[in-house]
Amino acid sequence: MSAPVFRFAPSPNGHLHLGHALSAILNFDMARSAGGRFLLRIEDIDATRCRPEYVTAIYEDLTWLGLEWEHPVRRQSEHLDEYRAALAKLDAQRLTFPSFESRAEIAHLVADRESHARWPRDPDGAPLYPGTARGMAADEREARIAGGRPYALRLDIDKAMEWAGPLTWSETGEGPRGERGEVAADPAAWGDVILGRKETPTSYHLSVAIDDALQGVTHVVRGQDLFWSTSVHRLLQALLDLPAPVYHHHRLILDAGGRKLSKSDHATGLRELRANGITPANIRELAGV
Repeated sequence: MSAPVFRFAPSPNGHLHLGHALSAILNFDMARSAGGRFLLRIEDIDATRCRPEYVTAIYEDLTWLGLEWEHPVRRQSEHLDEYRAALAKLDAQRLTFPSFESRAEIAHLVADRESHARWPRDPDGAPLYPGTARGMAADEREARIAGGRPYALRLDIDKAMEWAGPLTWSETGEGPRGERGEVAADPAAWGDVILGRKETPTSYHLSVAIDDALQGVTHVVRGQDLFWSTSVHRLLQALLDLPAPVYHHHRLILDAGGRKLSKSDHATGLRELRANGITPANIRELAGV
């Protein structure tokens, strides 16, 4: 039987904070306790926000915490062809469609629909896709793409769910409302999610499903804010014939106002805490691990 595989996968769009430390330490400790492997992955598909100096800072902060990981480190920006291949497979199954509305146009469509009744939101609070591109004629889609129109490539959630059937995942942590054990996935709650864009052939949801499978990740340990994202990841795993890891969602560290920590919150930034004399042992105490 192969050793279990855990991973910590930050985005280099800011410095790590105490909440990141909690997640990284939990992954490292659980891997060590299980006699398994600990991987570091850099999720840097957002070229507008991710910066090389933040990658360097991630390595420095994790080393300071006493964590060790396998090399080479997987960086998503170096694997775009693998994501394109996955999108091509979903397209061949007729499970994706391009939408051409700008963010401003989508906001206008939502406002128009909400003049009659509240438009549904996804688990993160964002409005579900309100457009009609799903039913656009193929020749019109092709003409717009050939003309250079920007677009988002979306998953046809109704077709995808019909294709995959009911899905669950194994939860050894705890969801926001105490969910654990076999949890029923609810991909419909996310609507026609974006899987890629004209300029970037992937998204968080698609990349994380592909990466976990290709890296042989067996245990996904992450914060409760990503609990319901697992519904989308389980759907993509089913559509792309990928293995399903065991999931373990942990509590979040909140600020004084009860909000999830932000990378802009310097009061909990690991670099700032280190500069103020805090030790790695203190970080474990502050994070409660």
